[in-house]
Amino acid sequence: MTNNLSVVINSDAQQVWTMLREPSKVAEWHGWQADDQAAEINEIYFSPNVVEGADHTSLVVDGGDVFTLKPVPTGTEVSVTRAAMDHNSEWAAWDEDITQGWLTFLQQLRFALERHPHGRRRTIFFSVPGTEGSAIEKLGVSDVPSPGEPYSLTLATGEEITGKVWFRSNHQVGLTVHGYAEHGEGLVIVADQPSIPDIRPDGGSLVIVSTYDLGAQRLEDVRKYWDKWRAENYPTSDPLH
Repeated sequence: MTNNLSVVINSDAQQVWTMLREPSKVAEWHGWQADDQAAEINEIYFSPNVVEGADHTSLVVDGGDVFTLKPVPTGTEVSVTRAAMDHNSEWAAWDEDITQGWLTFLQQLRFALERHPHGRRRTIFFSVPGTEGSAIEKLGVSDVPSPGEPYSLTLATGEEITGKVWFRSNHQVGLTVHGYAEHGEGLVIVADQPSIPDIRPDGGSLVIVSTYDLGAQRLEDVRKYWDKWRAENYPTSDPLH
């Protein structure tokens, strides 16, 4: 398994470009909902440093990383090429953290376009310290099948879930989940994070749950499952966002 910053999306390049160039569309896949999400999106994708390719096949975002869109027989290949960084030990850790973030975001972009191009996303997010163990291992998702294969399991949260494996990498697992969307499926991404000196010396994990068009009661039930598990397994972690 590799952490390849490239995905093939079953969508045409124009649709992908729209998802990259309209702030409200970016908010449907980038990261998770938080008070600072709009500011983060504006800084990364719409700051004065951002450069759009004239033919809408390349986008240089703030920081110098480059999105490239390439039509392929099954849709559009979307790649992110990282900008060169000073690789002393601390910068190397930050560099890897950013790379892992792009891997997550590319998979969220693919999911949004392929499964919910017009849906409204509601997210549940939390991060946990590495001192209390890998969330991938604790949740019981370290041995899921290959990407594209169906799965059925009982999470350590107590919830029984089914769907397909969306992606797997060295440090991340993505699962589609029946019951996390009114129509179709939602998405769960669990990622173990690298250690960063002075910031996150023991590493950690994060969980992003993307739901679509759930009723208020169902959404609250899902939140309770996850928050109870978080509090029991990572008592020093912050509550859900």
